[in-house]
Amino acid sequence: MKKFFSNKRKARSFREFLYITPFLLLVLIFSYYPLYGWFYAFFDYKPPKPISKDLFVGLKWFKSMVDTDVKVKQLLTVLRNTFAMSGLSLLFSWFPMIFAVFLNEIKCTPFKKIVQTVTTLPNFISWVLVYSIAYNVLNSTGVVNSLLMSLGIVDEPQLFLQSSSHIWFKMWLWLTWKNAGWSAIMYIAAITGIDEELNEAARVDGASRMQIIRHITIPSIMPTYFVLVMLSLANFLSNGMEQYFVFQNAFNKDAIQVLDLYVYNLAMGSGGYSLSTAISILKSVVSVILLCLTNRFSKMVRGEGFI
Repeated sequence: MKKFFSNKRKARSFREFLYITPFLLLVLIFSYYPLYGWFYAFFDYKPPKPISKDLFVGLKWFKSMVDTDVKVKQLLTVLRNTFAMSGLSLLFSWFPMIFAVFLNEIKCTPFKKIVQTVTTLPNFISWVLVYSIAYNVLNSTGVVNSLLMSLGIVDEPQLFLQSSSHIWFKMWLWLTWKNAGWSAIMYIAAITGIDEELNEAARVDGASRMQIIRHITIPSIMPTYFVLVMLSLANFLSNGMEQYFVFQNAFNKDAIQVLDLYVYNLAMGSGGYSLSTAISILKSVVSVILLCLTNRFSKMVRGEGFI
């Protein structure tokens, strides 16, 4: 009898493993196989020759990042932009949570669905289309400038997209507009999991809606918030490239160029394939270290990690 149940458990375990096999293959193909490209950081790669015919240079490209004052200054500027963009996102990481809380308080179901749909749809719009929207709204002949000039607020068009002033905050606004609704979905799921009896007991005791939000809803979703914040900390150096690539121009390049965009410009703009790969390796190593540190911090504070 024991042998029968043991064989049954093994068969079930094997079937469950088969369920996740396609996802494991996707991770191997798209996350681990590309790590082969790290070899380019240790060679003097000259396309289109294969890497086997290039000169092995060891750690030359890692040292070249800081071998001149100009490179050091440029790298520090890029890191400043990266820290500023990531810092703003981290500082306002509570916004999707609060949005989800108040969205959950809407009692009119059709209106609630409309709001959730409208705020989630921008996540599926590419950054190229987002820039097209920004251009049509904010260029010198766009809606905003036409309105400001017709009201007599300004005498000449304002160069919103061609200016580097407040560029970090502008990028955060576009990122929030695009991702806030999508980010709120996880908090909405966490709110759905709150025991309704807690809310009913609070109402019986005379608690107002704001008191229920303050003492039940927000404390119940704080673990989800902390996990997402810690994951954001682990990805502090990874801002993505698409948003900053489409919004960059000659006027704001120095203030908008983050680390991912800097790596792309090095490779595609000046042919520094090996140097850009070396920077990407260091960024990945730092991200893994940050992930381990935040996970350790989570265990110390919350008693459990997220990996």
